[in-house]
Amino acid sequence: MKHADIRQLVSQVEGPVLLPEDEGYDEERTGFNLALRHRPDVIVGASRTEDVQAAVRFAAERGLPVAVQATGHGYSLPAEGGLLITTGRMAGVQVDPERQTVTVDAGVRFEQVIPETAPHGLAPLNGSAPHVGVVSYVLGGGVGLLVRTYGYASDRVRSLDVVTADGNLLHVTPETEPDLYWALIGGRDNFGIVTRLEMGLVPVATLFGGGLFFDAEAAPDVLQAYVRWTEDLPEEMNSSVALIPFPQDPDVPEPMRGRHIYHVRIAYTGTPEDGERLVAPLREAAGPVLMEVLREMPYAESASIHDDPPVAAPFLREVALFRDFDEDAARTVLEHAGPQAPLPVVFELRHLGGAFAREPEHPNAVGHRDARYLLSVVTLLFGVTEDDTRPLLTRLFDALEPRSTGTSLNFMGHGENAGDKQLRAAYAPADLKRLAELKAKHDPENRFRLNYNIPPASGN
Repeated sequence: MKHADIRQLVSQVEGPVLLPEDEGYDEERTGFNLALRHRPDVIVGASRTEDVQAAVRFAAERGLPVAVQATGHGYSLPAEGGLLITTGRMAGVQVDPERQTVTVDAGVRFEQVIPETAPHGLAPLNGSAPHVGVVSYVLGGGVGLLVRTYGYASDRVRSLDVVTADGNLLHVTPETEPDLYWALIGGRDNFGIVTRLEMGLVPVATLFGGGLFFDAEAAPDVLQAYVRWTEDLPEEMNSSVALIPFPQDPDVPEPMRGRHIYHVRIAYTGTPEDGERLVAPLREAAGPVLMEVLREMPYAESASIHDDPPVAAPFLREVALFRDFDEDAARTVLEHAGPQAPLPVVFELRHLGGAFAREPEHPNAVGHRDARYLLSVVTLLFGVTEDDTRPLLTRLFDALEPRSTGTSLNFMGHGENAGDKQLRAAYAPADLKRLAELKAKHDPENRFRLNYNIPPASGN
């Protein structure tokens, strides 16, 4: 790339412009999933919307593909060449307690939002890990901590500011740009780079929540008991169960050290008394409880429910959605990813349904609302490679495929786990066709293709 071109770009943006030989390049391109990193020709560390516009125009003039990265949790593939826009410096948060909304800039994480909304008795529909970026999470749907009570986070988007493939800035609402609004919410960064997003909050100040922990050897039927328990629960009860292989590490609490542990996660929006009453049958049916931490808590402490580690790590992930998940399905999961699995595997089964199934006030491209369960499987790539891990995931998800209704962008993997088959499984066929047609209108050259890519319709 010519030095004159880079000097021109530097003169147009406030944030840093980095080339591969520059100090800070490696740090800037590295996201949360260390299994892959972008290798762009140039990085623009955007600090404002105008930086994003200048970067996109620069790329368009030179025929470069554009990737965008906030926290790097949701990688699909590494950018080999092209231009990478990082948004972490765009960190504005504005709460409107009267309208019960929050407006966030492109790089904001939920851990920056929750402290601002909590004093007003309000909460965003964040996921289990508050260090995830707001914009990419919401544009992928947002299967959050309170998904059964309040549905997809995406359904509460009021407006978006988006930089399109020609570098222009549009203010998008369901009324002013209904087609683009529909496509962005579910189509993510295929249609532009969202620099600001306004969404509704929910009136939640406290939860009854926490976890039940079971030793998988002493209580081998926890997964089956959990599936039975979820058959008839009110929408106020949000939960999941994970099986986690804990290492022999002195930093791990002694009761869990070196064991496979079932962790049942609870987030109940009703009274503590009702929450305790609802949890009691599961506690009784699942087996001996190794440890229990259930309490009424401020929503600001809700991250403790899942206690997802905030430390970057290399991992591989795959996901499937199900209308029904019975005990036979549970046995299939345990056969491939249980304590006897040849590699350390973490799986989590999330209970959906309830408000998740309701159609939004303003239509969007996020689908699969008939799903009642979400299975996410993760392998940490410490001492093992992706090639070691993929056969295990392939066998498991092939065995479950006849039951699956699709996948979720919020939990999809990368590389081979983000191919055409997985992308098609994320949408209804008619929605994917409409997305491709809108892609042809808004990004006909597929400038935004370093993602879970929806190619533009050919027009034939």
